[in-house]
Amino acid sequence: MNKDFNIKSIIRPNVAKMQPYSSARDEFKDFNSEMIFLDANENPFETDVNRYPDPQQRRLKEILSKQINIPANQILLGNGSDEVLDLIFRAFCEPAKDNIITLPPTYGMYGVLANLNDIENREVLLDDEFQPDLDEISRTMDTHTKLLFICSPNNPTGNLISFEKITHLLNNFKGLVVIDEAYIDFAPQESWISKLNEFPNLIVTQTLSKAYGLAGIRLGLCFASAEIISVLNKIKPPYNVNKLSQQSAIDQLQKVQKLNNDVSSLKAEKEVFLKALVEVNFIQKIYPTDANFILLKVDNAEKRYAQILEKGIVVRNRSSQLLCENTLRITIGTNSENIKLINILKTLK
Repeated sequence: MNKDFNIKSIIRPNVAKMQPYSSARDEFKDFNSEMIFLDANENPFETDVNRYPDPQQRRLKEILSKQINIPANQILLGNGSDEVLDLIFRAFCEPAKDNIITLPPTYGMYGVLANLNDIENREVLLDDEFQPDLDEISRTMDTHTKLLFICSPNNPTGNLISFEKITHLLNNFKGLVVIDEAYIDFAPQESWISKLNEFPNLIVTQTLSKAYGLAGIRLGLCFASAEIISVLNKIKPPYNVNKLSQQSAIDQLQKVQKLNNDVSSLKAEKEVFLKALVEVNFIQKIYPTDANFILLKVDNAEKRYAQILEKGIVVRNRSSQLLCENTLRITIGTNSENIKLINILKTLK
């Protein structure tokens, strides 16, 4: 438990004072009643989407709450994880004054959002095993450091961040620790959601884009204390998750067995793929991975990327990232896609 954390001390003063916008659907919440709605200036002719969606996504949160076993008032939904992350910046970081800490190589949007919100991004490189440097993080933070971003499993490296190191940071960081778990469904470790009640400065973000196969609907999930969620709800747009996205998510979340089968299938494919990669002569290192992708160090990433692309397969050249010189990131595909890629890799000169 971080006894030094006080959320009231890190909320932006203007956000603490503001009153949230109240939409027509916030004021009348009973979406199941047979009512005539003449309150929101909508088109009355039925198209299935002529009415505004539930601004609090109550039905979707109810399903998530039961599945994850946390109260609905500890859940915020956004238009992709990127909107959720942006809301965190806007709620807690004062432009041109505060700073954040990121741990490259990591997800690039943390830095983009810092720039967008005029927040200094203090980068502390991961060590040789892609784990946080606790001493350097301690030296880097100051009284204006509001957020620390940890991606686990990390993108683009694929590895889980040490449980012990995250615990140390949660206990010693005076701001908010945001753990981005976009790939947690593929990892052997349980989600940090189970620790929300232990650490008042913990925020966990997830997505339905990866394991759930819903990248196209743009739905991000945020889990935190009720107090933090209430702050974020004050500043979120009123109808940030549309009706079609809500319904698609509701439908997919109820297919629990299919989700489990898909994740198991991808994990099995990854193991087969990893064994086959050992036989590819230009691969110099295969990094440990707990995600649905693999980071590879190769002899010449630009050359190999172009060769693979010419054969009709798109991978990702991550060489521009710190500590990732001459690396390719490859997502696990279907069995036939993986076999095709392996056969191509083995023939490249």
